[in-house]
Amino acid sequence: MKSILKISFAAAVLGLFTSCKDDDDYQTIESVDKVKIDSVRIVNDTMSVFSVQSIRTYSTYNSGCEGFYGYDYIHSGKFDRDVTAYQFFTSGTCTQAKHTSANQINFSPQKKGNYTFRFWNGNNSWITKTIVVE
Repeated sequence: MKSILKISFAAAVLGLFTSCKDDDDYQTIESVDKVKIDSVRIVNDTMSVFSVQSIRTYSTYNSGCEGFYGYDYIHSGKFDRDVTAYQFFTSGTCTQAKHTSANQINFSPQKKGNYTFRFWNGNNSWITKTIVVE
């Protein structure tokens, strides 16, 4: 029994001194910036309170070193929403091919009303969509 404990202890100590393999298969995000939303797809422009609807946005990225990072979703009024998409930039070896990415927001209204969504489309331009909640 003592020999099993000694072997287990030795293995544990050896494990502490063994370095982990560095995983270099990923690239570090260098920066994040706004990316214009090229188009928006809303399946139903009328929905019920407490139901859920996916709103898809599409953006174009210039290379494989760019991609979707997240949304800034601001309640700019009782029924008004401003949505801005952000992209990440990585350093390293990248493909130069442009690509389009589809991403989504799940909208679940809590009150009846006419909800106006404004999606940032670059500079001072917005794509405006309205969803009626009954």
